[in-house]
Amino acid sequence: PPVGDPVRGKSQFDRRCTKCHEDSTMGPPYTGLFGRRAGTVKGFDYSEALQNAKVDWGPVTLDKWLTNPDAFVPGNLMGYRVRDPQDRADIIAYLATRN
Repeated sequence: PPVGDPVRGKSQFDRRCTKCHEDSTMGPPYTGLFGRRAGTVKGFDYSEALQNAKVDWGPVTLDKWLTNPDAFVPGNLMGYRVRDPQDRADIIAYLATRN
């Protein structure tokens, strides 16, 4: 997999992710994500599929999630994909700085 650039990842995150994960309550916040169990942010209404997924977030699981959330956790509510492997690696590298 490509090596992520957190500076480029911040730009990608700001452009692609903040609308749902920072500026609204559509998606949970992406702070302190690494090592956290999916579907566990208090006060956020997750799909039953994500609540029951038993997924801990880290580089590998985030890559699978961002590649195709529906294939990784069928029945989840996220309808957005990051198709480019370098973009995914950069976003994941940035998220690691927010832990």
